[in-house]
Amino acid sequence: MHRSTSTPSRRAAPAMPWVLALAAAALLGACGGGSSGVTLGAIVPGAPGPQTPAAPPPSVEATPLGCEQMARLSVPASAIALATGGAKVTAATLVPAGGKAPKNYGEHCKLSAEIAPVDPAAPPIKMTLLLPTEWNRKAMMYGGGGYDGTIPGVGGNFSAGPVDVPDPIGRGYAIFASDSGHDAATDPKNPGTFALNEEALRNFSFEALKKTRDAAVFLIRQRYAREPERSYFLGGSSGGREALAVVQKWPTDFDGAIAFYPAFNAAGLDLQFGRITRALARPGAYPSLAKRAALFDASMQACDALDGAKDGVIGNQIACNRRFDPATALLDGRPLRCPGGADTADDCLSDAQIAAFKVIDTPAIFNYPLGSGENQYPGFNVWGAEFGRPGTGTKADETQMLLAYLGLGWSAPAFPMPERAPYLSGFWDQWVRFFVTKDPGFDSLTLDPENPGPWQARIAELTRLQDINQADLSAFAAHGGKLLMAHGTADPLVTPRATDQYFNRVRATMGAERVKSFMRYYQIPGYGHGRSLVFNASWDSLAALENWVEQGMAPSAQTVADTQGVPGRTRPLCDYPAWPRYNGRGDLDLAASFSCVDE
Repeated sequence: MHRSTSTPSRRAAPAMPWVLALAAAALLGACGGGSSGVTLGAIVPGAPGPQTPAAPPPSVEATPLGCEQMARLSVPASAIALATGGAKVTAATLVPAGGKAPKNYGEHCKLSAEIAPVDPAAPPIKMTLLLPTEWNRKAMMYGGGGYDGTIPGVGGNFSAGPVDVPDPIGRGYAIFASDSGHDAATDPKNPGTFALNEEALRNFSFEALKKTRDAAVFLIRQRYAREPERSYFLGGSSGGREALAVVQKWPTDFDGAIAFYPAFNAAGLDLQFGRITRALARPGAYPSLAKRAALFDASMQACDALDGAKDGVIGNQIACNRRFDPATALLDGRPLRCPGGADTADDCLSDAQIAAFKVIDTPAIFNYPLGSGENQYPGFNVWGAEFGRPGTGTKADETQMLLAYLGLGWSAPAFPMPERAPYLSGFWDQWVRFFVTKDPGFDSLTLDPENPGPWQARIAELTRLQDINQADLSAFAAHGGKLLMAHGTADPLVTPRATDQYFNRVRATMGAERVKSFMRYYQIPGYGHGRSLVFNASWDSLAALENWVEQGMAPSAQTVADTQGVPGRTRPLCDYPAWPRYNGRGDLDLAASFSCVDE
Protein backbone atom coordinates (compact mmCIF):
# COMPACT_ATOMS: atom_id res chain seq x y z
CA MET A 1 0.00 0.00 0.00
CA HIS A 2 1.64 3.24 -0.55
CA ARG A 3 2.47 6.97 -0.22
CA SER A 4 3.63 10.10 -1.86
CA THR A 5 7.17 10.10 -3.26
CA SER A 6 7.81 7.22 -0.95
CA THR A 7 6.16 4.20 0.55
CA PRO A 8 6.95 2.64 3.85
CA SER A 9 7.61 -1.01 3.84
CA ARG A 10 5.52 -3.32 5.96
CA ARG A 11 8.40 -5.48 6.94
CA ALA A 12 12.12 -5.70 6.49
CA ALA A 13 13.26 -5.66 2.92
CA PRO A 14 15.63 -8.10 1.28
CA ALA A 15 19.31 -7.35 1.68
CA MET A 16 19.15 -4.78 -1.14
CA PRO A 17 18.79 -1.26 0.29
CA TRP A 18 18.06 0.31 -3.07
CA VAL A 19 15.17 -2.09 -3.60
CA LEU A 20 13.70 -0.98 -0.28
CA ALA A 21 14.16 2.65 -1.28
CA LEU A 22 12.30 2.02 -4.53
CA ALA A 23 9.59 0.17 -2.65
CA ALA A 24 9.22 3.18 -0.40
CA ALA A 25 8.75 5.37 -3.46
CA ALA A 26 6.20 2.99 -4.92
CA LEU A 27 4.31 2.19 -1.74
CA LEU A 28 4.14 5.68 -0.27
CA GLY A 29 1.76 6.30 -3.10
CA ALA A 30 4.37 7.95 -5.25
CA CYS A 31 3.32 10.88 -3.17
CA GLY A 32 4.37 10.95 -0.54
CA GLY A 33 -5.20 -3.65 -2.46
CA GLY A 34 -16.16 -7.87 -7.99
CA SER A 35 -17.28 -10.80 -6.46
CA SER A 36 -20.27 -12.40 -4.90
CA GLY A 37 -21.49 -11.66 -1.42
CA VAL A 38 -20.93 -7.91 -1.51
CA THR A 39 -22.37 -6.11 1.49
CA LEU A 40 -23.80 -2.82 0.32
CA GLY A 41 -24.19 0.13 2.63
CA ALA A 42 -22.01 2.26 4.82
CA ILE A 43 -20.31 1.72 8.14
CA VAL A 44 -22.41 -0.21 10.60
CA PRO A 45 -23.88 1.49 13.68
CA GLY A 46 -21.28 2.10 16.33
CA ALA A 47 -18.41 2.50 13.86
CA PRO A 48 -16.32 5.67 14.16
CA GLY A 49 -17.92 8.57 12.33
CA PRO A 50 -17.29 12.30 11.92
CA GLN A 51 -15.80 13.94 14.96
CA THR A 52 -16.99 17.07 16.72
CA PRO A 53 -15.32 20.12 15.15
CA ALA A 54 -12.50 21.72 17.09
CA ALA A 55 -13.19 24.77 19.16
CA PRO A 56 -12.13 27.97 17.38
CA PRO A 57 -8.39 28.47 17.87
CA PRO A 58 -7.14 31.30 20.00
CA SER A 59 -7.07 34.61 18.20
CA VAL A 60 -3.77 35.40 16.53
CA GLU A 61 -2.09 38.53 15.36
CA ALA A 62 -3.02 39.24 11.74
CA THR A 63 0.67 39.55 10.94
CA PRO A 64 2.60 36.91 9.00
CA LEU A 65 5.50 35.31 10.86
CA GLY A 66 8.96 34.77 9.49
CA CYS A 67 10.48 31.31 9.33
CA GLU A 68 12.71 31.95 12.34
CA GLN A 69 9.70 33.07 14.39
CA MET A 70 7.85 29.87 13.46
CA ALA A 71 10.55 27.86 15.24
CA ARG A 72 9.23 28.97 18.63
CA LEU A 73 5.57 28.13 18.06
CA SER A 74 3.32 25.72 19.90
CA VAL A 75 -0.12 24.50 18.88
CA PRO A 76 -2.65 24.44 21.75
CA ALA A 77 -4.61 21.23 22.21
CA SER A 78 -7.79 23.26 21.75
CA ALA A 79 -6.85 23.87 18.11
CA ILE A 80 -7.01 20.12 17.36
CA ALA A 81 -10.43 18.48 17.21
CA LEU A 82 -9.32 15.12 18.63
CA ALA A 83 -7.66 14.65 21.98
CA THR A 84 -3.91 15.35 22.02
CA GLY A 85 -1.33 16.96 24.27
CA GLY A 86 -0.99 19.84 21.81
CA ALA A 87 1.88 20.25 19.37
CA LYS A 88 5.13 22.14 19.00
CA VAL A 89 7.50 23.07 16.21
CA THR A 90 10.82 21.30 16.69
CA ALA A 91 12.76 22.84 13.81
CA ALA A 92 12.36 25.59 11.21
CA THR A 93 14.70 26.04 8.25
CA LEU A 94 14.48 28.56 5.42
CA VAL A 95 15.22 26.58 2.25
CA PRO A 96 16.45 28.62 -0.73
CA ALA A 97 14.94 28.29 -4.18
CA GLY A 98 16.39 25.44 -6.18
CA GLY A 99 15.75 22.48 -8.43
CA LYS A 100 15.93 22.29 -12.19
CA ALA A 101 13.05 23.09 -14.53
CA PRO A 102 10.43 21.78 -14.68
CA LYS A 103 11.06 20.50 -11.14
CA ASN A 104 12.26 23.82 -9.74
CA TYR A 105 10.82 25.30 -6.57
CA GLY A 106 10.83 28.60 -4.73
CA GLU A 107 12.13 29.59 -1.31
CA HIS A 108 10.16 27.97 1.50
CA CYS A 109 10.16 27.45 5.24
CA LYS A 110 10.54 23.80 6.22
CA LEU A 111 8.99 23.00 9.59
CA SER A 112 9.28 19.87 11.67
CA ALA A 113 6.66 19.45 14.38
CA GLU A 114 5.39 16.88 16.86
CA ILE A 115 1.89 16.30 18.15
CA ALA A 116 1.99 15.02 21.71
CA PRO A 117 -0.13 11.98 22.63
CA VAL A 118 -2.59 11.71 25.49
CA ASP A 119 -1.17 8.36 26.59
CA PRO A 120 2.42 9.00 27.71
CA ALA A 121 3.33 5.52 26.44
CA ALA A 122 2.19 6.36 22.91
CA PRO A 123 4.66 7.86 20.42
CA PRO A 124 4.12 11.40 19.10
CA ILE A 125 2.88 12.17 15.63
CA LYS A 126 5.79 13.62 13.69
CA MET A 127 5.02 15.90 10.78
CA THR A 128 6.72 18.05 8.17
CA LEU A 129 5.37 21.22 6.58
CA LEU A 130 6.74 23.16 3.60
CA LEU A 131 5.53 26.77 3.59
CA PRO A 132 6.49 28.70 0.42
CA THR A 133 7.45 32.34 0.62
CA GLU A 134 5.42 32.88 -2.58
CA TRP A 135 2.28 31.02 -1.48
CA ASN A 136 -0.57 30.17 -3.85
CA ARG A 137 -2.98 30.29 -0.87
CA LYS A 138 -3.66 26.56 -1.15
CA ALA A 139 -2.74 23.62 1.07
CA MET A 140 -2.08 19.98 0.34
CA MET A 141 -1.82 16.96 2.59
CA TYR A 142 -0.03 13.83 1.43
CA GLY A 143 -1.12 10.37 2.52
CA GLY A 144 1.16 7.63 3.77
CA GLY A 145 1.82 4.07 2.71
CA GLY A 146 2.04 0.55 4.04
CA TYR A 147 2.24 0.63 7.82
CA ASP A 148 3.38 4.27 7.62
CA GLY A 149 6.00 5.14 10.23
CA THR A 150 7.86 7.57 7.98
CA ILE A 151 6.97 11.05 6.74
CA PRO A 152 6.36 11.17 2.97
CA GLY A 153 8.70 13.23 0.85
CA VAL A 154 6.48 16.29 0.77
CA GLY A 155 8.90 18.11 -1.52
CA GLY A 156 8.42 15.54 -4.29
CA ASN A 157 5.77 14.40 -6.70
CA PHE A 158 2.46 12.67 -5.97
CA SER A 159 0.98 9.31 -7.04
CA ALA A 160 1.44 8.87 -10.80
CA GLY A 161 2.33 12.56 -10.95
CA PRO A 162 3.57 14.01 -14.24
CA VAL A 163 7.28 14.33 -14.90
CA ASP A 164 7.04 17.39 -17.13
CA VAL A 165 5.45 19.94 -14.78
CA PRO A 166 6.48 21.35 -11.38
CA ASP A 167 5.80 19.30 -8.28
CA PRO A 168 3.28 20.79 -5.81
CA ILE A 169 5.99 22.66 -3.90
CA GLY A 170 7.00 24.23 -7.22
CA ARG A 171 3.39 25.26 -7.79
CA GLY A 172 3.37 27.23 -4.53
CA TYR A 173 1.42 24.85 -2.30
CA ALA A 174 1.78 24.72 1.46
CA ILE A 175 2.33 20.98 1.90
CA PHE A 176 2.23 18.77 4.95
CA ALA A 177 2.23 15.11 5.99
CA SER A 178 2.94 12.97 9.03
CA ASP A 179 4.25 9.55 10.01
CA SER A 180 0.73 8.66 11.29
CA GLY A 181 1.95 8.47 14.87
CA HIS A 182 4.84 6.04 15.06
CA ASP A 183 8.43 5.65 13.87
CA ALA A 184 9.13 2.60 11.69
CA ALA A 185 12.82 2.89 12.51
CA THR A 186 12.11 1.85 16.11
CA ASP A 187 11.91 -1.80 15.02
CA PRO A 188 12.59 -2.03 11.26
CA LYS A 189 11.99 -5.78 11.13
CA ASN A 190 8.64 -5.43 12.88
CA PRO A 191 6.92 -2.28 11.58
CA GLY A 192 3.62 -3.39 13.13
CA THR A 193 4.73 -3.23 16.77
CA PHE A 194 3.16 0.19 17.26
CA ALA A 195 -0.29 -1.48 17.21
CA LEU A 196 0.36 -2.83 20.70
CA ASN A 197 -0.46 0.69 21.92
CA GLU A 198 -4.15 1.56 21.47
CA GLU A 199 -3.63 5.28 20.84
CA ALA A 200 -0.94 4.56 18.24
CA LEU A 201 -3.27 2.03 16.59
CA ARG A 202 -6.10 4.56 16.39
CA ASN A 203 -3.74 7.21 15.08
CA PHE A 204 -2.60 4.89 12.30
CA SER A 205 -6.14 3.80 11.54
CA PHE A 206 -7.37 7.35 10.90
CA GLU A 207 -7.07 9.73 13.86
CA ALA A 208 -3.60 11.04 12.93
CA LEU A 209 -5.13 12.43 9.73
CA LYS A 210 -7.37 14.85 11.61
CA LYS A 211 -4.75 15.73 14.21
CA THR A 212 -2.15 16.46 11.52
CA ARG A 213 -4.53 18.51 9.43
CA ASP A 214 -5.70 20.66 12.33
CA ALA A 215 -2.17 21.30 13.59
CA ALA A 216 -1.00 22.14 10.07
CA VAL A 217 -3.83 24.62 9.46
CA PHE A 218 -3.01 26.36 12.76
CA LEU A 219 0.65 26.72 11.71
CA ILE A 220 -0.28 27.87 8.20
CA ARG A 221 -2.46 30.54 9.75
CA GLN A 222 0.48 31.73 11.85
CA ARG A 223 2.83 31.83 8.86
CA TYR A 224 0.54 33.74 6.49
CA ALA A 225 -2.01 35.35 8.84
CA ARG A 226 -4.76 33.65 6.85
CA GLU A 227 -6.14 30.18 6.24
CA PRO A 228 -5.84 28.31 2.93
CA GLU A 229 -8.49 29.20 0.38
CA ARG A 230 -8.43 25.62 -0.96
CA SER A 231 -7.20 22.37 0.57
CA TYR A 232 -6.52 19.06 -1.14
CA PHE A 233 -5.53 15.54 -0.10
CA LEU A 234 -3.44 13.24 -2.29
CA GLY A 235 -2.47 9.64 -1.60
CA GLY A 236 -2.00 6.17 -3.00
CA SER A 237 -2.49 2.68 -1.53
CA SER A 238 -2.73 3.19 2.24
CA GLY A 239 -2.62 6.89 1.37
CA GLY A 240 -5.54 6.35 -1.01
CA ARG A 241 -7.42 4.79 1.89
CA GLU A 242 -6.55 7.87 3.94
CA ALA A 243 -7.93 10.10 1.18
CA LEU A 244 -11.25 8.27 1.46
CA ALA A 245 -11.07 8.47 5.25
CA VAL A 246 -10.87 12.27 5.33
CA VAL A 247 -13.66 12.55 2.76
CA GLN A 248 -15.91 10.26 4.80
CA LYS A 249 -15.11 11.38 8.35
CA TRP A 250 -14.34 15.10 7.99
CA PRO A 251 -16.14 16.07 4.78
CA THR A 252 -15.58 19.82 5.10
CA ASP A 253 -11.84 19.74 5.79
CA PHE A 254 -10.80 19.31 2.15
CA ASP A 255 -12.15 20.71 -1.11
CA GLY A 256 -10.85 17.81 -3.14
CA ALA A 257 -9.07 14.48 -2.84
CA ILE A 258 -7.21 12.08 -5.10
CA ALA A 259 -7.18 8.40 -4.15
CA PHE A 260 -4.86 6.19 -6.17
CA TYR A 261 -5.21 2.38 -5.72
CA PRO A 262 -6.93 2.93 -2.35
CA ALA A 263 -6.64 0.13 0.20
CA PHE A 264 -9.93 1.33 1.66
CA ASN A 265 -10.96 -1.89 3.41
CA ALA A 266 -7.57 -2.32 5.04
CA ALA A 267 -8.50 -5.07 7.49
CA GLY A 268 -10.45 -6.96 4.81
CA LEU A 269 -7.37 -6.77 2.59
CA ASP A 270 -5.22 -8.07 5.45
CA LEU A 271 -7.53 -11.07 5.74
CA GLN A 272 -7.25 -11.74 2.01
CA PHE A 273 -3.47 -11.46 2.37
CA GLY A 274 -3.68 -14.18 5.00
CA ARG A 275 -5.73 -16.45 2.76
CA ILE A 276 -3.23 -16.01 -0.09
CA THR A 277 -0.25 -16.48 2.25
CA ARG A 278 -1.59 -19.78 3.53
CA ALA A 279 -2.17 -20.95 -0.06
CA LEU A 280 1.40 -20.05 -1.09
CA ALA A 281 2.78 -21.86 1.96
CA ARG A 282 1.32 -25.21 0.88
CA PRO A 283 3.80 -27.81 -0.38
CA GLY A 284 4.94 -27.08 -3.92
CA ALA A 285 2.61 -24.06 -4.29
CA TYR A 286 5.13 -21.20 -4.30
CA PRO A 287 6.06 -20.17 -7.89
CA SER A 288 9.58 -19.16 -8.88
CA LEU A 289 10.27 -15.94 -10.74
CA ALA A 290 10.61 -17.94 -13.97
CA LYS A 291 7.21 -19.52 -13.44
CA ARG A 292 5.65 -16.11 -12.78
CA ALA A 293 7.18 -14.89 -16.03
CA ALA A 294 5.70 -17.89 -17.86
CA LEU A 295 2.23 -17.08 -16.46
CA PHE A 296 2.58 -13.43 -17.46
CA ASP A 297 3.65 -14.33 -21.00
CA ALA A 298 0.81 -16.84 -21.40
CA SER A 299 -1.68 -14.25 -20.13
CA MET A 300 -0.38 -11.66 -22.58
CA GLN A 301 -0.53 -14.10 -25.50
CA ALA A 302 -4.15 -14.94 -24.68
CA CYS A 303 -5.45 -11.50 -23.75
CA ASP A 304 -3.37 -8.76 -25.37
CA ALA A 305 -5.50 -8.52 -28.52
CA LEU A 306 -8.86 -8.53 -26.70
CA ASP A 307 -8.93 -4.72 -26.90
CA GLY A 308 -8.34 -4.79 -30.66
CA ALA A 309 -4.63 -4.00 -30.47
CA LYS A 310 -1.66 -6.29 -29.95
CA ASP A 311 0.45 -3.74 -28.14
CA GLY A 312 1.68 -5.39 -24.95
CA VAL A 313 -1.14 -3.96 -22.83
CA ILE A 314 -4.23 -5.91 -21.77
CA GLY A 315 -6.93 -3.28 -22.23
CA ASN A 316 -9.99 -5.50 -21.77
CA GLN A 317 -9.15 -7.06 -18.40
CA ILE A 318 -12.71 -8.22 -17.71
CA ALA A 319 -12.73 -10.35 -20.87
CA CYS A 320 -9.30 -11.73 -19.95
CA ASN A 321 -10.52 -12.72 -16.49
CA ARG A 322 -13.45 -14.57 -18.05
CA ARG A 323 -11.52 -16.52 -20.65
CA PHE A 324 -8.08 -17.21 -19.19
CA ASP A 325 -7.49 -20.40 -17.22
CA PRO A 326 -3.89 -21.37 -16.37
CA ALA A 327 -4.91 -25.03 -16.31
CA THR A 328 -5.78 -24.95 -20.03
CA ALA A 329 -3.78 -21.94 -21.29
CA LEU A 330 -1.02 -22.18 -23.87
CA LEU A 331 2.44 -20.65 -23.81
CA ASP A 332 4.10 -20.47 -27.21
CA GLY A 333 1.65 -23.10 -28.45
CA ARG A 334 2.17 -25.67 -25.71
CA PRO A 335 0.30 -26.16 -22.41
CA LEU A 336 1.24 -23.83 -19.58
CA ARG A 337 0.37 -26.65 -17.17
CA CYS A 338 3.31 -28.95 -16.57
CA PRO A 339 2.91 -32.54 -17.88
CA GLY A 340 0.72 -34.45 -15.46
CA GLY A 341 0.53 -31.43 -13.20
CA ALA A 342 3.94 -32.24 -11.69
CA ASP A 343 6.58 -29.58 -11.08
CA THR A 344 8.83 -30.53 -13.99
CA ALA A 345 10.30 -27.26 -15.30
CA ASP A 346 10.57 -23.51 -14.76
CA ASP A 347 8.53 -22.61 -17.86
CA CYS A 348 5.35 -24.37 -16.73
CA LEU A 349 3.04 -24.44 -13.70
CA SER A 350 2.31 -27.44 -11.51
CA ASP A 351 -1.19 -28.16 -10.26
CA ALA A 352 -0.19 -26.87 -6.81
CA GLN A 353 1.00 -23.57 -8.30
CA ILE A 354 -2.11 -23.23 -10.46
CA ALA A 355 -4.24 -23.76 -7.36
CA ALA A 356 -2.35 -21.00 -5.53
CA PHE A 357 -2.84 -18.53 -8.39
CA LYS A 358 -6.55 -19.35 -8.44
CA VAL A 359 -6.75 -18.49 -4.75
CA ILE A 360 -5.29 -15.06 -5.58
CA ASP A 361 -7.92 -14.70 -8.32
CA THR A 362 -10.90 -15.51 -6.09
CA PRO A 363 -12.58 -13.73 -3.14
CA ALA A 364 -12.08 -14.36 0.53
CA ILE A 365 -15.42 -15.20 2.14
CA PHE A 366 -15.76 -14.38 5.82
CA ASN A 367 -17.96 -16.90 7.62
CA TYR A 368 -18.54 -14.62 10.60
CA PRO A 369 -19.75 -11.04 11.12
CA LEU A 370 -17.16 -8.29 10.65
CA GLY A 371 -17.52 -5.03 12.51
CA SER A 372 -17.35 -3.12 9.24
CA GLY A 373 -20.32 -4.99 7.78
CA GLU A 374 -18.18 -6.66 5.10
CA ASN A 375 -18.55 -10.35 4.33
CA GLN A 376 -15.96 -10.78 1.58
CA TYR A 377 -12.88 -9.28 -0.03
CA PRO A 378 -12.45 -9.73 -3.80
CA GLY A 379 -9.68 -11.47 -5.66
CA PHE A 380 -7.02 -9.92 -7.87
CA ASN A 381 -6.54 -9.52 -11.62
CA VAL A 382 -3.88 -12.22 -11.66
CA TRP A 383 -3.71 -12.74 -15.41
CA GLY A 384 -1.45 -9.94 -16.65
CA ALA A 385 -0.22 -8.73 -13.26
CA GLU A 386 3.52 -8.23 -12.88
CA PHE A 387 4.54 -10.53 -10.03
CA GLY A 388 8.21 -10.36 -11.03
CA ARG A 389 10.49 -12.26 -13.37
CA PRO A 390 14.16 -13.31 -13.35
CA GLY A 391 16.61 -10.43 -13.35
CA THR A 392 20.26 -9.75 -12.85
CA GLY A 393 19.81 -8.57 -9.26
CA THR A 394 21.71 -5.37 -9.99
CA LYS A 395 20.60 -1.77 -9.73
CA ALA A 396 20.33 -1.65 -13.51
CA ASP A 397 17.50 -4.12 -13.12
CA GLU A 398 15.89 -2.19 -10.25
CA THR A 399 12.36 -1.93 -11.60
CA GLN A 400 12.14 -5.66 -12.14
CA MET A 401 13.49 -6.22 -8.65
CA LEU A 402 10.91 -3.85 -7.23
CA LEU A 403 8.10 -5.65 -9.05
CA ALA A 404 9.28 -8.93 -7.55
CA TYR A 405 9.46 -7.33 -4.11
CA LEU A 406 5.91 -5.98 -4.32
CA GLY A 407 4.71 -9.11 -6.11
CA LEU A 408 5.47 -12.49 -4.59
CA GLY A 409 8.98 -11.90 -3.27
CA TRP A 410 11.73 -14.51 -3.40
CA SER A 411 10.83 -17.01 -0.67
CA ALA A 412 7.77 -19.06 0.23
CA PRO A 413 5.86 -18.00 3.35
CA ALA A 414 6.91 -19.92 6.47
CA PHE A 415 7.21 -19.55 10.24
CA PRO A 416 9.01 -17.42 11.21
CA MET A 417 8.18 -15.30 8.15
CA PRO A 418 11.27 -14.94 5.92
CA GLU A 419 12.40 -11.41 5.08
CA ARG A 420 12.25 -12.32 1.38
CA ALA A 421 8.73 -13.75 1.56
CA PRO A 422 5.93 -12.04 -0.44
CA TYR A 423 5.32 -8.48 0.69
CA LEU A 424 1.68 -9.31 1.35
CA SER A 425 2.75 -12.22 3.57
CA GLY A 426 4.97 -9.98 5.66
CA PHE A 427 2.11 -7.54 6.00
CA TRP A 428 -0.26 -10.31 7.14
CA ASP A 429 2.31 -11.64 9.59
CA GLN A 430 2.71 -8.21 11.22
CA TRP A 431 -1.05 -7.69 11.41
CA VAL A 432 -1.68 -11.07 13.05
CA ARG A 433 1.13 -10.80 15.60
CA PHE A 434 0.73 -7.15 16.63
CA PHE A 435 -2.83 -6.10 15.73
CA VAL A 436 -4.82 -9.29 16.30
CA THR A 437 -3.12 -11.58 18.82
CA LYS A 438 -0.68 -9.05 20.33
CA ASP A 439 1.70 -11.99 20.59
CA PRO A 440 5.04 -11.39 18.77
CA GLY A 441 5.73 -15.15 18.82
CA PHE A 442 2.43 -16.18 17.22
CA ASP A 443 2.58 -18.29 14.03
CA SER A 444 0.46 -16.28 11.57
CA LEU A 445 0.10 -19.29 9.26
CA THR A 446 -2.09 -21.00 11.86
CA LEU A 447 -4.77 -18.30 11.80
CA ASP A 448 -7.49 -19.01 9.23
CA PRO A 449 -8.79 -15.60 8.09
CA GLU A 450 -12.10 -17.04 6.91
CA ASN A 451 -12.71 -19.01 10.11
CA PRO A 452 -10.56 -17.41 12.85
CA GLY A 453 -12.07 -19.18 15.84
CA PRO A 454 -11.06 -17.47 19.10
CA TRP A 455 -9.74 -14.40 17.23
CA GLN A 456 -13.08 -13.64 15.61
CA ALA A 457 -14.11 -10.90 18.05
CA ARG A 458 -10.76 -9.07 17.82
CA ILE A 459 -10.80 -9.21 14.02
CA ALA A 460 -14.35 -7.86 13.99
CA GLU A 461 -13.18 -4.99 16.20
CA LEU A 462 -10.25 -4.21 13.93
CA THR A 463 -12.38 -4.18 10.80
CA ARG A 464 -14.70 -1.65 12.44
CA LEU A 465 -11.67 0.53 13.09
CA GLN A 466 -9.68 0.06 9.88
CA ASP A 467 -12.18 -0.51 7.06
CA ILE A 468 -13.09 2.84 5.48
CA ASN A 469 -16.24 1.86 3.59
CA GLN A 470 -18.88 4.54 4.06
CA ALA A 471 -20.79 4.81 0.78
CA ASP A 472 -22.82 7.95 1.47
CA LEU A 473 -20.60 10.92 0.61
CA SER A 474 -23.44 13.44 0.63
CA ALA A 475 -21.78 15.74 3.18
CA PHE A 476 -18.59 15.96 1.11
CA ALA A 477 -20.58 16.58 -2.08
CA ALA A 478 -22.70 19.24 -0.36
CA HIS A 479 -19.50 21.00 0.70
CA GLY A 480 -18.57 21.20 -2.98
CA GLY A 481 -15.86 18.57 -2.65
CA LYS A 482 -14.57 16.64 -5.67
CA LEU A 483 -13.03 13.17 -5.62
CA LEU A 484 -10.84 11.46 -8.20
CA MET A 485 -10.02 7.75 -7.92
CA ALA A 486 -7.74 5.73 -10.20
CA HIS A 487 -6.47 2.17 -10.09
CA GLY A 488 -4.25 0.07 -12.35
CA THR A 489 -5.80 -3.14 -13.64
CA ALA A 490 -2.54 -5.04 -13.03
CA ASP A 491 -2.07 -4.07 -9.36
CA PRO A 492 -0.82 -7.17 -7.47
CA LEU A 493 -1.00 -5.62 -3.99
CA VAL A 494 -4.35 -3.81 -3.76
CA THR A 495 -6.96 -5.28 -6.06
CA PRO A 496 -8.81 -2.91 -8.41
CA ARG A 497 -11.86 -5.16 -7.99
CA ALA A 498 -12.22 -3.76 -4.47
CA THR A 499 -12.15 -0.19 -5.81
CA ASP A 500 -14.78 -1.22 -8.37
CA GLN A 501 -16.94 -2.44 -5.51
CA TYR A 502 -16.57 0.77 -3.54
CA PHE A 503 -17.44 2.97 -6.50
CA ASN A 504 -20.46 0.82 -7.32
CA ARG A 505 -21.62 1.08 -3.69
CA VAL A 506 -21.38 4.88 -3.77
CA ARG A 507 -23.42 4.98 -6.97
CA ALA A 508 -26.00 2.56 -5.58
CA THR A 509 -26.31 4.68 -2.44
CA MET A 510 -26.34 8.16 -3.97
CA GLY A 511 -27.45 7.60 -7.58
CA ALA A 512 -25.28 7.69 -10.70
CA GLU A 513 -26.13 11.28 -11.67
CA ARG A 514 -25.38 12.68 -8.22
CA VAL A 515 -22.09 10.81 -8.10
CA LYS A 516 -21.11 12.10 -11.53
CA SER A 517 -21.40 15.64 -10.19
CA PHE A 518 -18.50 15.20 -7.76
CA MET A 519 -16.65 11.90 -8.36
CA ARG A 520 -14.71 10.16 -11.11
CA TYR A 521 -13.12 6.71 -11.17
CA TYR A 522 -10.66 5.52 -13.81
CA GLN A 523 -9.04 2.14 -14.38
CA ILE A 524 -5.61 2.25 -16.06
CA PRO A 525 -4.85 -0.89 -18.10
CA GLY A 526 -1.45 -2.42 -17.46
CA TYR A 527 -0.59 -0.20 -14.49
CA GLY A 528 0.58 -1.92 -11.31
CA HIS A 529 1.11 -0.71 -7.75
CA GLY A 530 2.93 2.55 -8.31
CA ARG A 531 5.37 1.06 -10.82
CA SER A 532 5.08 -0.95 -14.03
CA LEU A 533 7.14 -2.13 -16.97
CA VAL A 534 3.96 -2.50 -19.05
CA PHE A 535 2.37 0.93 -18.58
CA ASN A 536 3.85 3.22 -15.92
CA ALA A 537 1.15 5.84 -15.53
CA SER A 538 1.77 9.60 -15.50
CA TRP A 539 -1.22 11.91 -15.20
CA ASP A 540 -1.62 15.43 -13.87
CA SER A 541 -4.54 14.51 -11.65
CA LEU A 542 -3.89 17.58 -9.51
CA ALA A 543 -4.54 19.92 -12.44
CA ALA A 544 -7.73 18.00 -13.23
CA LEU A 545 -8.85 18.33 -9.62
CA GLU A 546 -7.98 22.04 -9.42
CA ASN A 547 -9.90 22.78 -12.60
CA TRP A 548 -12.95 20.95 -11.30
CA VAL A 549 -12.94 22.51 -7.83
CA GLU A 550 -11.79 26.01 -8.73
CA GLN A 551 -13.14 26.52 -12.25
CA GLY A 552 -16.13 24.18 -12.30
CA MET A 553 -14.58 22.30 -15.23
CA ALA A 554 -15.46 18.61 -14.83
CA PRO A 555 -12.78 16.22 -16.14
CA SER A 556 -13.26 15.32 -19.79
CA ALA A 557 -11.06 13.69 -22.42
CA GLN A 558 -8.34 12.92 -19.89
CA THR A 559 -5.26 11.04 -21.10
CA VAL A 560 -2.57 9.15 -19.23
CA ALA A 561 1.03 8.70 -20.42
CA ASP A 562 3.48 5.83 -20.01
CA THR A 563 6.96 6.63 -18.69
CA GLN A 564 8.59 3.21 -18.82
CA GLY A 565 6.96 0.47 -20.93
CA VAL A 566 6.84 2.61 -24.09
CA PRO A 567 7.84 6.10 -22.89
CA GLY A 568 5.50 8.72 -24.31
CA ARG A 569 2.73 6.26 -25.18
CA THR A 570 -0.70 7.65 -24.25
CA ARG A 571 -4.10 6.15 -23.59
CA PRO A 572 -7.48 7.69 -22.80
CA LEU A 573 -8.59 7.64 -19.17
CA CYS A 574 -11.96 5.95 -19.33
CA ASP A 575 -14.74 6.47 -16.81
CA TYR A 576 -15.29 3.13 -15.10
CA PRO A 577 -16.53 0.63 -16.23
CA ALA A 578 -15.41 1.69 -19.70
CA TRP A 579 -12.04 0.59 -21.13
CA PRO A 580 -9.95 1.78 -24.11
CA ARG A 581 -10.54 -0.15 -27.35
CA TYR A 582 -8.39 0.32 -30.43
CA ASN A 583 -10.28 1.98 -33.29
CA GLY A 584 -8.74 -0.36 -35.86
CA ARG A 585 -6.39 2.18 -37.35
CA GLY A 586 -3.97 4.81 -36.18
CA ASP A 587 -0.80 4.91 -34.09
CA LEU A 588 -0.92 2.33 -31.30
CA ASP A 589 0.97 4.76 -29.08
CA LEU A 590 -1.59 7.58 -29.31
CA ALA A 591 -4.67 7.94 -27.15
CA ALA A 592 -6.57 9.31 -30.16
CA SER A 593 -6.44 5.84 -31.74
CA PHE A 594 -8.57 4.41 -28.91
CA SER A 595 -12.16 4.92 -27.80
CA CYS A 596 -13.69 4.26 -24.39
CA VAL A 597 -16.28 1.51 -24.57
CA ASP A 598 -18.45 -0.19 -21.99
CA GLU A 599 -19.20 -3.68 -23.25
